[in-house]
Amino acid sequence: MNELTASEWLPVVFIGLMGLAILLYAVLDGYDLGVGILLPMGEEDEAQRDTMIASIGPFWDANETWLVLAIGLLLIAFPIAHSFILTHLYIPVAIMLLGLILRGVAFDFRAKAAVDQKLTWDRTFKIGSLLTTLTQGYMLGQYVMGFEPGWPSQLFSALSALGVTAAYSYIGSAWLIMKTEGKLQNRAIRWTHLAGRAAFVGVVAVSLVNPMVNPGVFDRWFTFPLVMFVLLIPMLCFFAFGANEILLRRLPKVDDRHCWIPFVNVLLIFLLSFTALAFSFFPEIVPGKITIWEAASATESLIFILVGAVIVVPLILAYTIYAYRVFHGKATELHYH
Repeated sequence: MNELTASEWLPVVFIGLMGLAILLYAVLDGYDLGVGILLPMGEEDEAQRDTMIASIGPFWDANETWLVLAIGLLLIAFPIAHSFILTHLYIPVAIMLLGLILRGVAFDFRAKAAVDQKLTWDRTFKIGSLLTTLTQGYMLGQYVMGFEPGWPSQLFSALSALGVTAAYSYIGSAWLIMKTEGKLQNRAIRWTHLAGRAAFVGVVAVSLVNPMVNPGVFDRWFTFPLVMFVLLIPMLCFFAFGANEILLRRLPKVDDRHCWIPFVNVLLIFLLSFTALAFSFFPEIVPGKITIWEAASATESLIFILVGAVIVVPLILAYTIYAYRVFHGKATELHYH
């Protein structure tokens, strides 16, 4: 295979790997951020907070591996795009890292602090989760707007921050339906109702605004005959929202039947939303400014990096699958060793 051909397909491979890492991060860390956002703060809710944290305890730290992988791939495979994006998002990235640090510190200290300080660390975990989520949503809004200055871009980014917060709360509450039972599960069903409706509004808003601010996106989505196929994406997404709305009214069922279906439906919504964004912008890695081929590293570097990616990515996937298999089932009483 000659160098020209390799220079064409290697950036596609790496944007695919980066997309996979981002999607898995949004799903896996999304639900545990959502659980952190939903933590009830009443003094009488301590047992429920313990159960909620126990439901994510074996996974939450490892879930962030996918964020590290995505940023690492962006840095080494698309350094020009990495520089451009970080230049515009330096402050929100720093705030996001602060939120992640707060979560990590609070998770450990809540187990070691005096009993009367435990609630403080639970509040810190909640604040860190909310801070991380809001900044991620803001950064997504800036990305969709092509990092354009001005109040319309800032307004859309603020809307995106709220939308991502609703989406993470949606998948987090659906996770709790699957992992808990009794009063906490009933509470999670109510949370899923509310978060799902807010997430639906956010998806609709982004779906309307994105083609309006990006003419190329409008042309891509509404060009005949391709429009006959791509409009299946929002149709399936709205179907998943509707299916969840109907199912939630019937939960919980005898023997906890179908408790996992809301989470699967939210997974489908995340997958379809991510697919829609990818379809809107590919092959641009920075909307309206840089394509993946313009931002890619030298072909020789990509070939060298690909060898490592072929080893590392399957290992991370295997570990993730193994961890979720070992800790499947309902969350049990929280213990620290």
